[in-house]
Amino acid sequence: MNLRDNADHSPSLEDDGRDVVLCECFARDGLQHEPDFLPTDTKVALVRRFADMGFARVEATSYSNPKVVPQFADATDMLRALPRRPGVFYKATCANVRAVERAIADAQAGIGANEISLLVSATETHSMKNLARSRADQWANIRQMAQAADGRFRLIGTISMAFGCSFEGHVDPDTVIEDVGRMREAGVRHVTLGDTTGTATPVTTRALFRRTMAEFPDVVPIAHFHDTRGTGLANYVAALEAGVRHFDCAFGGVGGHPAKVRYGGGHTGNVCTEDLVDLFENMGVGTGIDLDSLLSTVEACEQALGRPLQGRVARSGLNPLRVGALATSASASASTSAPGIH
Repeated sequence: MNLRDNADHSPSLEDDGRDVVLCECFARDGLQHEPDFLPTDTKVALVRRFADMGFARVEATSYSNPKVVPQFADATDMLRALPRRPGVFYKATCANVRAVERAIADAQAGIGANEISLLVSATETHSMKNLARSRADQWANIRQMAQAADGRFRLIGTISMAFGCSFEGHVDPDTVIEDVGRMREAGVRHVTLGDTTGTATPVTTRALFRRTMAEFPDVVPIAHFHDTRGTGLANYVAALEAGVRHFDCAFGGVGGHPAKVRYGGGHTGNVCTEDLVDLFENMGVGTGIDLDSLLSTVEACEQALGRPLQGRVARSGLNPLRVGALATSASASASTSAPGIH
């Protein structure tokens, strides 16, 4: 069994002409530290909605130990209720070999994810706090996980604390580059660099992504940044300028904390989806996301969590200059195509 057996043979939406590929992370990263369990049918409805509005990649759930992260105790039930979507990758997070085995069992049952992520931290302290393993042990774990996956899934390597660590401070870029190389050696061709606690700047963002792409041109880099200090959008523009095409985000800017680790006070969420889509589209960078569905989806996410979320566009509205330009363009197109108009 290989990836083709766990997919639908449809061309990926990633290749439909959009300029960037966004992965919506609300249902996994966004929910992992929420205190209340979100009903399975609510999660399923949201993930379906994300796929409906054009996301080529959706982080759907995690094969976590339900005793440690009860939010995802329903991982298999959720995926069973979530039919595979042509052209869409549904991702599940896997922290160990047991998690990969669960993903394989679901795949063999004809359900489940067609993309899994393998996690490592760039620092020892964060690795012990987040994964309860040393870096050396986790790298051995990742090699076993990749071997167990055996081509059934697209593998996403995730390197946390890639730009700095709240526990150890500075992270040597050489360490991160070495980790990208280790991921590649394990057969991973998509690697996420995570700004886990919002310490990156546009300068460090451009530098690390440019170096990654120069040294590993066959590896697809993914930006996963948190907006802890309000720099998320600026860093994503810097990553875009460096040549990055894949970006993680979450509606309402939710998430940012693991289930059992806290990084201090304040907001530590993901880069906000609605703000990012609005920015990119106004820069002329096509996201493939249906703008008409954007704000109503924010409302659905807020209703699911029972509170207002962090996004600015949800309060201010889409950029009126682009909205006005689109309306003018649509009106002009309709006029020129009307009967009797030449």
